[in-house]
Amino acid sequence: MTKVINMQDLRYLNLFEKITRISTRFCFKYNEAIIFCVPKRLVSKGVGAGGENIKHLSRILRRKIKIIPIPQGIQHAKIFISAIVRPVTFKDLEITEDTIKGTSEIILNAGSQNKAALIGRNKRRFLEMQQIVRDFFGKEFRIV
Repeated sequence: MTKVINMQDLRYLNLFEKITRISTRFCFKYNEAIIFCVPKRLVSKGVGAGGENIKHLSRILRRKIKIIPIPQGIQHAKIFISAIVRPVTFKDLEITEDTIKGTSEIILNAGSQNKAALIGRNKRRFLEMQQIVRDFFGKEFRIV
């Protein structure tokens, strides 16, 4: 699955590499925060000593910054999605395969309060998460 990187994301990636000395090609926005995905072994290097890299990036970009590990497959989808939506929690994540239609979905089970927080005003967070799941896993995304 190929994702087109726009100029703004390219600027974020270049700044991230300049500050942390970690090259990555995964950067996206969720809930007004900028999230960078790096290999699991490099997450602590990306954060920096005492969170100095995140603080520096946040000061420059004037946005909240998160650094999370790149998922190693569909089996890590729950960890990946929970890292993105943190501090909001959800009950369970289910991956379904429909062999007849040839489609597959990731279904997030959440309580009523958390469901509202995950969907967001005008479905903004829901649409952002749909795009993220489509880019990383090639599956559709639903919240129940």
